Amino acid sequence: MIEDDCTDNGVPLPNVTAVVLAKVVEYFKKHAAVTPKPATEAIAADKAKREEELKSFDAEFVDVDRTMLFELILAANFLNAQDLLDLTCQHAADLIRLDQRHEVREVFNITNDFTPEEEAEVRKENAWAFDN
Repeated sequence: MIEDDCTDNGVPLPNVTAVVLAKVVEYFKKHAAVTPKPATEAIAADKAKREEELKSFDAEFVDVDRTMLFELILAANFLNAQDLLDLTCQHAADLIRLDQRHEVREVFNITNDFTPEEEAEVRKENAWAFDN
């Protein structure tokens, strides 16, 4: 960053909008406020309460539209915020698991370029994956 002359002008965040950055900062603030300080908080009940509070916050945090979710994933990756990246990627994976293949194609803008014959062949070769 010093080599890039960012010390006086701030940190560049390409492709991260103000709305997404505000959401990321909200996540960081909540996790910083709830994360216990070393050796100062040792009460197990308090710890369980904080963990439950974070779980609830995280569930609400990722309950956003898919565009925002993908932008949060990109921002977390760019910022190397591993916990946020894990949370958002897991939520995206959960959404994919619940969707049908046509909906997944739509979400990720994937065009089906298989002919019906090719698709039948793929289904035959990978029958195990299509068992319900």
